[in-house]
Amino acid sequence: MPPLKTLVLGGYGNFGARLVRSLARDAELQVVVGGRDADRANRLAAELGGSVSALRIDAGNTELATVLRAEGIGLVIHTAGPFQAQGYAVARACAEAGCHYIDLADGRRFVCDFPAALHDSFVRAGRTAISGASTVPALSSAVVDHLTEGWQAIHAIDICIAPAQTAPRGAATIAGVLSYCGAPVEVWRDGAWQQDSGWEKRQRVEFARMRPRLGALCDVPDLELFPARYRVRDEMRVEAALEVPLSQRAFSWMATARRRGWLNRPERLAPWLNTLAPLLDPWGSALGGMVVRVAGLDAKGQAIRRAWHVTAGLGHGPEIPTMPALLLARQLHALPPGAHTAAGLLPLSAFADEFRRWGMPTDEE
Repeated sequence: MPPLKTLVLGGYGNFGARLVRSLARDAELQVVVGGRDADRANRLAAELGGSVSALRIDAGNTELATVLRAEGIGLVIHTAGPFQAQGYAVARACAEAGCHYIDLADGRRFVCDFPAALHDSFVRAGRTAISGASTVPALSSAVVDHLTEGWQAIHAIDICIAPAQTAPRGAATIAGVLSYCGAPVEVWRDGAWQQDSGWEKRQRVEFARMRPRLGALCDVPDLELFPARYRVRDEMRVEAALEVPLSQRAFSWMATARRRGWLNRPERLAPWLNTLAPLLDPWGSALGGMVVRVAGLDAKGQAIRRAWHVTAGLGHGPEIPTMPALLLARQLHALPPGAHTAAGLLPLSAFADEFRRWGMPTDEE
């Protein structure tokens, strides 16, 4: 069987380039670096050599399906965020062109509404589409599945993502975060849906191999998917914890300003904040990670709490969001046609080789 021709949209971006480099190691995939900037795409393809090629392509092209068919693309991996402000045009073009689709989206509505909007189209095409092939909800659900295997009940899930200050960042990522900074966020708390404010309230978070940080609420798919998937009784929470306290407080201040009507559309500040962020690097490090904590009743009905940590040094943290897409691209043949979220599609054991490759230790409590 010939290699699956795989187009990575945004393939020279912060996450896209990392994913391209990993995919290029797989002999069963023929990687195409795609995007509007032909020079950047060609430079990365030339750097990697082998069968890696480049393609100037605009995700907003109304004739995208025609281009995909003409190029013989079998799989599109969409990394060009932020997804909070996008629709499903790329995925629809993939269904029309008869190719598989995976994205790295972490936008709540984008991921949660994806199956209902696109399932029938991909079933008819006989192809598979997956949204949310990133840290959340792909890795986070794998961790929860692992920690709670055999449990009678899950009472609470608390997830915190902690990026390294000096890890590469991009304006698109910051814009996605700022899109819900200070905005109303529906959360499952005390066994009911309640409203909170993104990034505004801070609380201390402990990690296995890092100093404690201040974490604040993030609006991600897990907040909506997990209460139903795991029948969570009490609380579902997802936070982000920036390394430099000043950064975390700045986001909190912006959240308060937006909630009070003093700041409209904070995502417009993303390019400016992306430029200024390196000024805080002397107070940070290249150390980042993630922790997932769960509480409930074990197989014998006894109260239990468990936690799982991953720690990423040397600025390798941004590799983690690309791992689920890499792993899912390798096993598309085992997945059913139709449109799915990435929650529950990968076991935690599938990530072990990638964690080892990047020197990321994991800890369980």
